[in-house]
Amino acid sequence: MGKVDENKQQKLESLFQSAYDLFLTQGISKTSIHDIVQKAGVAKGTFYLYFRDKYEIRDRLIAKTAGRLFMSAHDALDKAQIPEFEDKIIFIVDYILDEMGKNRAVLRFISKNLSWGIFRQAITKNEADSEMDVMAFFTRMVKENPDVKLKAPETMLFLIIELASSTSYSTILENDPISYEELKPYLNESIRAIIRNHVVE
Repeated sequence: MGKVDENKQQKLESLFQSAYDLFLTQGISKTSIHDIVQKAGVAKGTFYLYFRDKYEIRDRLIAKTAGRLFMSAHDALDKAQIPEFEDKIIFIVDYILDEMGKNRAVLRFISKNLSWGIFRQAITKNEADSEMDVMAFFTRMVKENPDVKLKAPETMLFLIIELASSTSYSTILENDPISYEELKPYLNESIRAIIRNHVVE
C-alpha cells in the first residue's frame, strides 16, 4: 500500500471510529456529519468521498460490528470443538447475545439491525472488511458437516438472526416480558425448530 492509499485508509478508519463512538454515546439522531468529521479531524468533503450520509456510515458500521461479533464467536466455537451442527448454531447465538449483554450500548446500536448487517456484510465489496465475511464463515460451517443438507440456508440464517436479535433486545435491556436467562431455553428450542425445518431429509 502506497503512502496516498495509506493516508486514505487512515482517514476512513478515523471516520468509522469517530462515528462509532458518537453513535454509541449520543445516538444516531443526535449525531451530525459535522460532529463526525470534527471528531475525526478531517474535512467534510472527505466524509462525502466515502459516504452519502450518516446513515450509510451507520449501515457499514453495523455490518463491521456484526462481522466482528461473528468472527469472535467463530474463534470461540473452534476452541469448544462442538461436533453437532445444531449445537454449533446454538453456541454461536448464545455467544453473541452474551457478548451484547455485556455491552448494552453495542446492543442498542446493532440489535434491531443485526440481520440486515449480516447480509449487508455478505455483499459488501470492501477489502478492509474481507476478513469478516460472515456468509463465507457460515457456508464453511455447513460444508464442515457433510451429513447436514440444508434447503435455503441463507433464509434459515436470516430467520435465526432475526428471531434472536429481536427477542433478545427487550429481554436483555429491560427484562421484558421476562429475563434473557428465562427466555434462553425457549429461544434455543425455536432456533432448533427453524434448523430442522430447513434440513433436507
